[in-house]
Amino acid sequence: MLHVVAHAAVHEALAQLRDRTTPSTTFRRLARRVGLILATDATRDLPLEDGFVETPLERAPVKRVATRVVAVPILRAGLGMLESFLEIVPEAQVGYCGLERNEQTAVARRYYEKLPKDLEHATVFVLDPMLATGGSAAMAIEGLKGLGARSVRLLSIVAAPEGVAALEKAAPDTIIWAAALDRELNDRKYILPGLGDFGDRLYGT
Repeated sequence: MLHVVAHAAVHEALAQLRDRTTPSTTFRRLARRVGLILATDATRDLPLEDGFVETPLERAPVKRVATRVVAVPILRAGLGMLESFLEIVPEAQVGYCGLERNEQTAVARRYYEKLPKDLEHATVFVLDPMLATGGSAAMAIEGLKGLGARSVRLLSIVAAPEGVAALEKAAPDTIIWAAALDRELNDRKYILPGLGDFGDRLYGT
């Protein structure tokens, strides 16, 4: 269920993302770099179909992505991964899922949702940089399943074992790609060692 992407550029970027002194401008650039690598790895097995194009010299056989692709960032932190995903799959449709975690209970509530319809034959990628308790991701995936989605993948920069376990129970057919699997959650449900509040560090709030 979990794929941890091992890449030298990911390790270097994570070292700077974790550093509390990294400014937001650098944080955004590094998040985009990790997002590119995650998106590349998570889309490598999309189905392809044969076709042809005319090169300047001759007709050449080519392969093109043969599935509808939908990207769904979880607001607001997931927006930090959207641009890099669309660079890899520019034809992807985009939906949005607004979820906010209650700081006292760590339970997410849905405040906004705008998703493409008829997802049965689409490959859907949920973009959620921090997989902590798994509650937000599970809620988003539940909504996608309600619209018919059968193939759902989650892209996270940092994941906690508790979040992976919770998602495995709530949505066992979801495949997770992460740049790092961290140690645990603390008593406030933040990932340790983690990198802090992703949205706050991304936008300087």
